[in-house]
Amino acid sequence: MKELLDRILALPRQQRIGILAGLIIGLLALDYFFLYSPQSLTISQLTENIGKMQQERDKKKQLVANLPKLEQQLKELDGRLRQAVAQLPDQKEIPDLLSNISSKARESGLEIMIFRPRAENPQDFYSEIPVDVVVRGGFHELVAFFDEVGRLNRLVNIRNIEIRNPKVQGERVSLDATTLATTFRFLDETERKKIAERKAKAAKGKG
Repeated sequence: MKELLDRILALPRQQRIGILAGLIIGLLALDYFFLYSPQSLTISQLTENIGKMQQERDKKKQLVANLPKLEQQLKELDGRLRQAVAQLPDQKEIPDLLSNISSKARESGLEIMIFRPRAENPQDFYSEIPVDVVVRGGFHELVAFFDEVGRLNRLVNIRNIEIRNPKVQGERVSLDATTLATTFRFLDETERKKIAERKAKAAKGKG
């Protein structure tokens, strides 16, 4: 080693500088490949992992921050759902509901000429029950009947109103009113399943 150093020192100044520069470059290269490069890869991986963890943390923070709001929205939706379902009677309540509608007509002073339920029209989770209604009486009594039906706890739609045969009877005008009163009932799980199966078969047949 001493002989090598003596030979280097005996060389001209320019050669000595060149050899020294080569040694410095070699040491830097060794430092990069054996120290900096592996550490750089490790740092890069750690930085990426930290970024992912920060994103996950921020998402969880946001969820926690919004939790009371989400819970309140869920309560509101649940309440609205209960109110909507409450307006749809089940099968056993339908006769009482129809009887209640006809009673409202009589209580309003109308004479019931026709009160005839049609066949049900099943939908996804409810069924429409249309009823042909023909009543006779005064205009004010007719308006009172429609108002009473609108105040029922159950959902009843009145549509296709036709006024016929107006007649003057003393100081009042009597008329016949034809309308379609549609109420609804909530389908049970078995009925909903049958409807879903029927729709699936129909869709498969079209395909």
